[in-house]
Amino acid sequence: MKSIQAEFQKDPREIRIKAGAQQEEWPQVCRRFNDDVERVCDVTGMESYTGLYQCFDEKNKGVFYLVEEDDALARLKRRHFLENIGIQH
Repeated sequence: MKSIQAEFQKDPREIRIKAGAQQEEWPQVCRRFNDDVERVCDVTGMESYTGLYQCFDEKNKGVFYLVEEDDALARLKRRHFLENIGIQH
């Protein structure tokens, strides 16, 4: 799952890849932000990226990432959810 840092403006809605941003593996980005991430919206027309996510640092400052969502991401979300409710698998 690839991701890249983005800039997001809500009104008018505008999403663009941040200048100088490098592609990163999404699970590594999530770990760096201690899995404090939320999905913002669907994305179309941005290469293979399909979702915009916001990650929060320790000061609760948000950073946006475009993410290429795939089956591996769905499995990762499910595993994380099950761990949060106490089910280890």
